[in-house]
Amino acid sequence: MSDVQEAITRVHHEEWARVVASLAKRFGDLDIAEEAAAEAFATAVERWPADGVPPNPGAWLTTTANRRAIDRIRRENKRDDKQKEAQMSYDEPPEPLGVIDDERLRLIFTCCHPALAMETRVALTLRLIGGLTVPEIARGFLVQETAMGQRITRAKAKIKAAKIPYRVPSAEDLPGRVSGVLSVLFLVFNEGYLATGPDTDPVRHELTAEAIRLTRLIRALLPDDGEVAGLLALMLLTEARRTARVSATGELISLRDQDRGAWDTALVAEGHRLVRERLATRIAPGRYQILAAINAVHTSARDAADTDWSQVVALYDQLVRVDRSPIVALNRAVAVAELDGPEVALATIDRLGDQLSGYHAYHAARADLLRRLGRSQESRAAYDAAIELAENTAEVAYLSRRRDQLVS
Repeated sequence: MSDVQEAITRVHHEEWARVVASLAKRFGDLDIAEEAAAEAFATAVERWPADGVPPNPGAWLTTTANRRAIDRIRRENKRDDKQKEAQMSYDEPPEPLGVIDDERLRLIFTCCHPALAMETRVALTLRLIGGLTVPEIARGFLVQETAMGQRITRAKAKIKAAKIPYRVPSAEDLPGRVSGVLSVLFLVFNEGYLATGPDTDPVRHELTAEAIRLTRLIRALLPDDGEVAGLLALMLLTEARRTARVSATGELISLRDQDRGAWDTALVAEGHRLVRERLATRIAPGRYQILAAINAVHTSARDAADTDWSQVVALYDQLVRVDRSPIVALNRAVAVAELDGPEVALATIDRLGDQLSGYHAYHAARADLLRRLGRSQESRAAYDAAIELAENTAEVAYLSRRRDQLVS
């Protein structure tokens, strides 16, 4: 029984997006696709323990889901076009799974269409591509289950009403649309990497794992896209440090103080390989590739003292040219502090105050630099501001301890 349950869980991860994508193409309705896929998996939970796991679980689920969808359309019997769809035979074979790979890509682009708000794209991607339940998504983003359900329902309704096409964008539109998809996946990963809210775990592994899984899917479908490879490398090199990032008492451990022996060496190796492959192309890197290269420098050092900070700053200099956000400037200044000292870095960071006054990491960086300069009173005030704005419980614990260690 447990073997069958494990098989169902594995098949859900592997086949959910394929089944939903196949149904979305065939019936042109995301509601029908999602509901029929869910019913097919529910049927598998009922039948497979007794009947055994079928030789081709994906084909079994697709066939079952198609029949459930046709049943629903026939029951509704409200629109002529739906009634025509309902004339499809129960015995029509499902599309070969090789074709469904392309349908998954179409579904991802539909979920991440620029006509939808960013938070809606994230939720819809997790539901229709990732197969997460509405309660799981709601918990991950700290909203009420009913509100998250309504958000997803409205998104699907907007896709239908606006006639958002279920297709991969044209060649000239593809780069911009891929960028939007990657932004969604990056947001999903970041929410898991540094989860917000007092009532959630400081690291949400299910979200980071889901973001990596979906990025691997995009990577398999678009193997020559440098930014896809860069984002995957960035995620892997960050995820490799996950178990070393939070102490047994629930406090964030800074990169400098982490036990590097606890890092996942397989993920580090894979991330480094992707970074090297992109460097070998000699094509100008984008934002995610540069961020991945910065992380590769950090994860190449045997300990914090061995970090090649001049290379890190040089990479940030590249990043500033493609991403002029104040957060990039802040992170560059933190690296500059390791080369030129805290006073030089503080002068740079202080110039960002108008743009970043509501960002906890700005105040945390100032607090650390002021501490290193012996300006304890100012450092304490900056720590207080950072603690007030921080939402991650492990980060709050870390900042509080650092503040309390200041000499009065």
